[in-house]
Amino acid sequence: KEASLLGCSFDAQNNLANVLNAKMMATLLSRRYYKSITLSFHNYQQHLPAIIGARSSYSSSSAAATPHYQEAAYNNNRDDDQSPPQPFPYESYNPTNPDPNYPSLGPTTKLNLFQSINSALHTSLSTDPTAILFGEDVAFGGVFRTSQNLREEFGSQRVFNTPLSENGIAGMAIGYASVGGTAIGEIQFADYIFPAIDQIVNEMAKFRYRSGNQWSCGGVTLRTPCGAVGHGGLYHSQSPEAYLCHTPGLVVVMPRGPRCAKGLLLSSIRCKDPVIFLEPKILYRSAVEEVPDADYEIPLGKAEIMQKGTDVTIVGWGAQLRRLQLACDLASKEGISCELIDLRTLLPWDSETIIRSVKKTGKLIVSHEAPITCGFGAEVAATLQQECFFHLEAPIQRVAGYDTPFPLVAEKYYLPDETKNLDAIRKVMELAK
Repeated sequence: KEASLLGCSFDAQNNLANVLNAKMMATLLSRRYYKSITLSFHNYQQHLPAIIGARSSYSSSSAAATPHYQEAAYNNNRDDDQSPPQPFPYESYNPTNPDPNYPSLGPTTKLNLFQSINSALHTSLSTDPTAILFGEDVAFGGVFRTSQNLREEFGSQRVFNTPLSENGIAGMAIGYASVGGTAIGEIQFADYIFPAIDQIVNEMAKFRYRSGNQWSCGGVTLRTPCGAVGHGGLYHSQSPEAYLCHTPGLVVVMPRGPRCAKGLLLSSIRCKDPVIFLEPKILYRSAVEEVPDADYEIPLGKAEIMQKGTDVTIVGWGAQLRRLQLACDLASKEGISCELIDLRTLLPWDSETIIRSVKKTGKLIVSHEAPITCGFGAEVAATLQQECFFHLEAPIQRVAGYDTPFPLVAEKYYLPDETKNLDAIRKVMELAK
């Protein structure tokens, strides 16, 4: 392979070639030197199989410079050969009724979260020959086993490790997607997504907009585990969704459990906009649900009403829904009817569903793990204050993490658990009298 970048020969870029694992000159493609890049790939088809024909159904060449969302159901049953899931300790958190946003999809298998993510990745690699999966330790299955057995089935050209370079992972994803491929990158922990922020914010999110819809990198999905895990401390417990949601051009998704995770991940991979897919790592083995074997999608940008109620609206996302469900169960014993809503997609978020609920209940609580100041709950609260001011019977409450670095030994005091949320429920009910 030979390349020229602003007069520099590719021979001088050996270090970069190692970062890209000899796949694509993606970091170069993703930067600002488009007119100056000259590329010559000798084995192009080996690294980008059938890209024109296979990717045509997902092409965004005619798409507007705004997010696009599609809902579909497919058939791609698979026998899951992962290890048996561990039991989930909070049975009240597992809904027994199917998601009302999509119909029954046939046979199901009991999976935990990492197994359902693995199933979605398997489906994507099976149905899209341009899809590749890469990241730190991905080839052997990943530190959380989400890519287990995928390299053995799909080969090292499509499932492979990268060096410890989040910036390089994001850059490669942008470059690969910019020429029509489906890039599924993994940032090993969400705490380490910040070295890739320049690529994500200044390149990925603006790629289509700055070209006047001539170019797109909508085939990018960056997956990353996030949130508290019980022993992660400062650098393995953070929830960076608010940073990402401040970036127009991205889609930000966080599932609460295995069933919605598979459908949301497949929608994210097939979305015509770049997606950051945040996976609550505490749920990888603890959350267990019946997950459809079929290839199915859950629409992005659509919240789910997990539990209907009449007295107070409670909004959350990700692992926080477990704590909120417990708080709602405790409140029901006191005669308080809570409407519990999972946003699922944080950018763009489904404000209409929340507005309708608050106009009915007159009260709102928003809860999340991330620090309270400038957390995404502030955006929800501000919007609902503006849209539902004359329907509110009590001040909107935010129950969130403290404005401190994430503690280790004090984690249980830091987290906005069911007790803190129950106190907020009692408070709005008292204020509304």
